[in-house]
This record gives sequence, C-alpha cells and structure tokens, in this order.
Amino acid sequence: MSASTSETTLPMDGEGARSRDLERLAHALEDDEEQNRKSAAPHASLAHSEKSKEHDPYAVALEPAEDPKNLPEWRKWLVVVIISTGTLCATSASSMAAFAEEGVSSTFHVGSEVTILGVSFFVLGLGIGPLLIGPLSEVYGRNWIYRISYGLFFAFSWAVAFAPHIAVYLIFRFLTGFSSSAFLSVAGGSISDLFDNHKIATPMAIYTGSPFIGPVLGPLIAGFINQNTSWRWTFRILIIWTFMVWTMLLFLVPETYVPYLLKTKAAKMRKQTGDERYWAPLDRRPHSLARSLALSCYVPFELLIVDQMALLLDIWSALLLGILYLTFQAFPIVFGEVHHFEQEFVGMTFLGIGVGMTVGLLCQPLFNRHLRNVAAKNGGQAPPEARLVPGMIGGVMVPASLYWLAFTTYGNVHWIAPIIASVPFGMGILFIFISVFTYTVTAYRPIAASAMAANAFVRTTSAAAFPLFAGQMYHRLGTVGATALLAGLTTVAAPLPFVFYHIGARLRAKSKFGAA
Repeated sequence: MSASTSETTLPMDGEGARSRDLERLAHALEDDEEQNRKSAAPHASLAHSEKSKEHDPYAVALEPAEDPKNLPEWRKWLVVVIISTGTLCATSASSMAAFAEEGVSSTFHVGSEVTILGVSFFVLGLGIGPLLIGPLSEVYGRNWIYRISYGLFFAFSWAVAFAPHIAVYLIFRFLTGFSSSAFLSVAGGSISDLFDNHKIATPMAIYTGSPFIGPVLGPLIAGFINQNTSWRWTFRILIIWTFMVWTMLLFLVPETYVPYLLKTKAAKMRKQTGDERYWAPLDRRPHSLARSLALSCYVPFELLIVDQMALLLDIWSALLLGILYLTFQAFPIVFGEVHHFEQEFVGMTFLGIGVGMTVGLLCQPLFNRHLRNVAAKNGGQAPPEARLVPGMIGGVMVPASLYWLAFTTYGNVHWIAPIIASVPFGMGILFIFISVFTYTVTAYRPIAASAMAANAFVRTTSAAAFPLFAGQMYHRLGTVGATALLAGLTTVAAPLPFVFYHIGARLRAKSKFGAA
C-alpha cells in the first residue's frame, strides 16, 4: 500500500473526527493499526476502479447492489454484534487463565511462576499475530482470515482444556492467542467497510469497547468457574463460546473487503467470458505477499531504533498495559489475601476498572468536539499534537488513582475504597491509549501501520512480562509499597504528553518517518 493510501484513513477533523478516532481506539489492546490503514482502501479502490472503467472497459467495478455499504441495516448490525462478540471472547481469554493458575499448578505440579506464563504466552500471541495476519487479509479478504483464524482458535482451545502436560498447555495458550489476534487487526476494518463516515460512530463505539472490556470480563467469568468447579472448565467454556462465534462467522458474516470482492468478481468474469483481460486492483499489487510480510516485520523495529519520540510513547503504552495485566496477579493478593475474598468475588473487583473504561469511552465526543474547535482555528486541520490532550488528562489520573489505590489496600480500610480508586485508573488508561494511538497514526502518517505495529509489539511484550514478577513484588514490598512503586513509575512518565504537545512538531520535522 502506498503512503497516500495510508493518509486517507487517518483521523479527520469535522464530521469524520469522531468516527476515525473511535476506529483507531478499536485497535488498542491488542491492538494494531494495520487494518485501520486498509479500512479506507476499499473505498479508494472502488472509486479508482469506477474511474478506470471509463478508460479501461476491463477494469472491474462493483454494482451498487454489490457494495457492502448497501446491505440492509439489520444485516450490518448483525455483523457488528458478531464481530464485537468475537473480539470480546478473544480478549477475555487472555485474562481468564489468571484465575485458573492455582488449579493448573496443582494438576501439573509446577510453581506459580510457570502457570503465569499461560497469560503471558497468550498476550505475546496477540501481539505477534497482527504482524502476519494484516498482510494476509490484504490479499485473501476478511472472511477467510476470520474463519480460519477463529477455527484454529476453537481447535487449539481443546488442547488447552484437555492438556496432559504443562508444556502442551503453554504452547497452545500461545497458539490460541496468535490465532485469535485476527479480531484485533482486521475487525475494525470490517465495520468501516459497512458504514459511511456519518454513520460509523455508534457501531465503531460498540466494537471499540470489546477489546477493553474483555480483559476485565475474563476474571469475572473465571472467578465464578474456578470457585465452583475444575480449572479445565474455564477453557471448556471458552470452547463453547468460540464455537458459537465461529458458527456465526461461517454462516452470517459476509465478505466486506471491497478489493477482494473486486478480485473475486474479476476472476468470475474471466471464467464466464473466457477473456483474460478483466482485472481488479489486487491483481496488480505493487508488492508480493512475501515482501509485504517482510516490511510488516522490519519497518516497526527500524522506527523504534531511530525515532526517540515513538520509542518513548511506546514505552509509556507498554508500562500502562503491563500494569493493567499485572492487576490480574495483584488483585487476588489485595482482595484475596488481605480482605479474604473468595475467588469468585475477587473476579468481581475488576468491575471498577471496567466502569472506568466505559465512562472514559463515553467521554470520546468531548475530545472530538475539542478537535473540531482546534481545527476551526487552524484552517480546518488540527495538528497531531492536539490529540495529546486526552493523554494529558490520563497521565495525571493514572498515577493519582494508583497512589489512592496503594494507600487504601490496608486490611483495616474498607474493601470498597480500592475498587473506587480503580475507576479513574480505568478511565486514565483509556484516555492515554486514545491519545497515543491517534497521535501515533497522525504524527507518523507515511508509515502509520508500521508505527502502530511497533507500539503493539512493545506493549504486548510488556503485558506478557509484568505478571511474571507481580507476585514476588507484592509479597516483598507489600501491597502499599508495590502499588506506590507503580504509581511512581507512571508519575515519571506523566510529563510525556505535555512535553510532546509543545515540541512534537519540531521533533516530527527532524524525524525520518514523521509527517510534516
């Protein structure tokens, strides 16, 4: 894909700002911007094909009835619900294993450090998968990626649920994470395929909540399961859930990726007419699939090495996602060991973070209004640094909430206090991810997809590592000391959006990859 193509999918000001920002947000946790860049490409390709049709009668174009945007409204919303459910399932699976660790440890006679790898390996799979799945979806469309990847997710989940050995359990946890990552790299593009800009905000908002709410919902479900039955039922429930989603994907979700539809139509016309001159844009791709895969893996790491601003923003994202996944080990200590909650009620303590994220998501229209006001004062186009405002707010909220959480974890303080403290933590994390993702996309416009891939790799690596030392840290430093340490780290990082708000334009001007 050319740089100009990636530019067409950037968050826009005015009417498009709300929908585009939500679209970027939809690819957060685990997530990747690759498909956001491609999500607008179908429409550009369709327009290009229609224009070419005037000069080349063999350039295939879609008829209005074939355009996914012209599907009945009920069919579009059915697709939104199925895709959102699939994303929710995939991200819930990442954290559900945290509440199965005690049973896994007892069954396989291994230490807690080994069982924590069940979460870490899954998250690593979520981070690595989009690097390969993104380019494949560009060639084979969205549906084949959904069906094959979710089919593998379903199949590999059997090996996790019935694992005879810890090695089998861990290997297939990674493979389930890798295969389910398609919903973090492709699904947002499907929704963009179905709705025009002025209608996309609501369906994208619904999808956007899925990857954020999923990791919080996972402990809630797994807590009840592991309190009342075997740990294996955690993954048996996942098998049932993934099978239901996979079945709906097979029978109810149509192909929506316009370049692939054009390619399919061109092949059909060549077969029907015997005339090999019919063509579609994908038949004349500028790069081979192997080159696309190589670029998908190489450019993100080059950006991290040569651009300090991108590196610092990615490290900030990594710290926050790492802390979020660390809570899956820390909350059982705070509420299980200190407040003596049973496992099912420990899972419910994550509702505070979930409420915070939900409220944060509802604040998105306020930030979009701010962007429109800034754009009105700058000739209709807001500078990328204007998108750092949510990060400023979140940068203050996160350390403040962690300090609050730290000093309310004493056993003689009512348990509701730390849960309330986790609400602004959830809001702050969401604000920061919104800010970092949208700023990264706009500030590194020519390589937006690679910039987001770099961010995804760094933050998921952190999310995989943090739970590994959470238990030792909380037992040695205590709940107050350990949480205060995390608050201190986020305090050190808090000035980043303020600094880049003022000097980001100068740094972009000097960057090899930055947008002018």
